Amino acid sequence: MPVGEKIAGLDVLGPEYFTDPHAYHTRMRAQAAATEVVLPGGTKAWLVTRYEDARQALADQRFSKDYRAFPGIMQRNQVDGEEAGEFDSSLMQHMLNMDPPDHTRLRKLVTKAFTARRIEQLRSRVQEITDGLLDEMAAKAATTDSATINSGMDLVDALSFPLPITVICEMLDVPLDARDEFRVWSNTLVLGGPDAEAVQAAAGRMADYLTRLVDHKRANPGDDFFSELVHAEEGGERLDQLELISMAFLLLVAGHETTVNLITNGVHLLLRHPDQADRLRADRSLLPGAVEEFLRYESPVNHATIRVTVEDVEVGDVVIPKNSVVVVSLNGANRDGDRFPDADRFDITRPAGGHLAFGHGVHYCLGAPLARMEGEIAIGSLLDRFDFALAADPESLRWRQGTLMRGLESLPVSLTPRGPR
Repeated sequence: MPVGEKIAGLDVLGPEYFTDPHAYHTRMRAQAAATEVVLPGGTKAWLVTRYEDARQALADQRFSKDYRAFPGIMQRNQVDGEEAGEFDSSLMQHMLNMDPPDHTRLRKLVTKAFTARRIEQLRSRVQEITDGLLDEMAAKAATTDSATINSGMDLVDALSFPLPITVICEMLDVPLDARDEFRVWSNTLVLGGPDAEAVQAAAGRMADYLTRLVDHKRANPGDDFFSELVHAEEGGERLDQLELISMAFLLLVAGHETTVNLITNGVHLLLRHPDQADRLRADRSLLPGAVEEFLRYESPVNHATIRVTVEDVEVGDVVIPKNSVVVVSLNGANRDGDRFPDADRFDITRPAGGHLAFGHGVHYCLGAPLARMEGEIAIGSLLDRFDFALAADPESLRWRQGTLMRGLESLPVSLTPRGPR
């Protein structure tokens, strides 16, 4: 097992952890239901890695999501007397950081944008965007003397990022003019890390951008979901300015980050397991189940966002004290052999369902149907259009350096156009 930095005898979730969190989770599941660790910013937290305990923590309201308690509790659990980074409240007041009834009120307003019917209506547009991106990939890097497309093609830049960011921006009628800047800000905020100044700078720029967006939608409402949200009323009240900015932040960031990793991780898994790729090519009916196995085996979100205990809570064989920071490992739960037989084996024919990649309970991801559809269309279309191979040393691939997201920074691939099926 890897051994990384320790503080006061506790594992620090640093570079070794980012490279192979599964090895840590295996060890931690064997030791206890929850293990105290140190997060990258220097805060002590209890990491939950077993499936049944994770389901409990995700749904139990004794694990609070109320953002107003975060600063004090994070500071109280800071190691070595360091000062915890401050939270930017203008990006914090969204439903993922609230408990009922506040969460219920906000989720009710947003749910209608993500109904199964509304998501299904997007299918043809998602396919159109995907086809356009694949056309660009072929046209940009095709050579005159070879049928093989440039081996330097980065799947993240070419497909995994532009597809979901385009879809969510169109859903919310957000201009794509700041797409590249938005990607940098989002990446900085979701990865966090020790550079508090960089995080705060990204938060400030993101908040300024979203403030202008909200102001524009107030003055110029359109026939789009975000305009509806800006002008929506619930119980005679509208969302205030900070709630709207925070909800825009959540919808835009959550609306693309998970899918970026789903597409990239899925293709990476097929590259690592060519026998599974061959089965999927031979029988496309396996694709929906394959997407579920991508989600389970290498969950796009490594950890659910933080929770804090409002009282002492017994989790398995551990009592987590009141006012503790708790982090639920979705990847840890999804590799628990007590729930998934032979859990470390990648198998696209595994019975689908039951994984926690999109969470559990009242905070279950609203965008899960959209992410599944985008992943299915992107990977299925890639299989239809190209044969592909890894165009880099596997040891050179780098995972994103943060505990929240689980995805590769880039995935260089070589692509060879396929003939008619």
